[in-house]
Amino acid sequence: MDIHSHLIPGIDDGVETVEESVAMVQKMQELGYSRIFTTPHVMWDCYRNSPEVILAGLEDVRNACKTAGLSVEIHAAAEYFIDEHFVETLNTGRGLLTLPGNRLLVELPYSTPLMNTSETLFKIIEKGYQPVLAHPERYTYFYSDPSVYKKLSDQGCELQVNILSLGGYYGENVHKMADWLLRQGLITFLGTDAHRMQHLDLISKGDKASWLTKYNFQNEKLLVA
Repeated sequence: MDIHSHLIPGIDDGVETVEESVAMVQKMQELGYSRIFTTPHVMWDCYRNSPEVILAGLEDVRNACKTAGLSVEIHAAAEYFIDEHFVETLNTGRGLLTLPGNRLLVELPYSTPLMNTSETLFKIIEKGYQPVLAHPERYTYFYSDPSVYKKLSDQGCELQVNILSLGGYYGENVHKMADWLLRQGLITFLGTDAHRMQHLDLISKGDKASWLTKYNFQNEKLLVA
């Protein structure tokens, strides 16, 4: 199962056409995935995606994949950027799209840390959701004090590393941090974070089995189901 990708066309920085969606789903099927939760960005300054927009796009992708004869089970959640709109949505109790186990996939800014990250994560838990922090290895401002990752985990936040971080796609420093997080046993999920076919082509060139063995990853069924 994959819990992080951008396969609904034309609504974020992922695929642009339904034909691309079908090609990527087919590639994921070839890679061994049988269940996908695609997660369009919800980032109010850039991608004002509502559940209605996301679920309508999901139906288009599902129908196209069925026509193409693909057997992958496709669902949708969202990757929520922690901004004022997200906090407002959380507070008002309006619908949020979740992963299995009532999980919310959330992301932080890449360049500047939020002042209230812990408080927001606690509020997510207080509202009955399980926060999953997307690609923590890419938040370089945490590198000066990596104990923050354990604090987040101890607070109840699950962490999801991008598979391509293990191959150095995002740079050597990100690779080293992903390696360290996995060796510390702090990662619950591996995700493709696939935006385009290039990402899946690079994953297909890697050896997923060796990654799982190397890190003694306990949730291997979440990587390939």
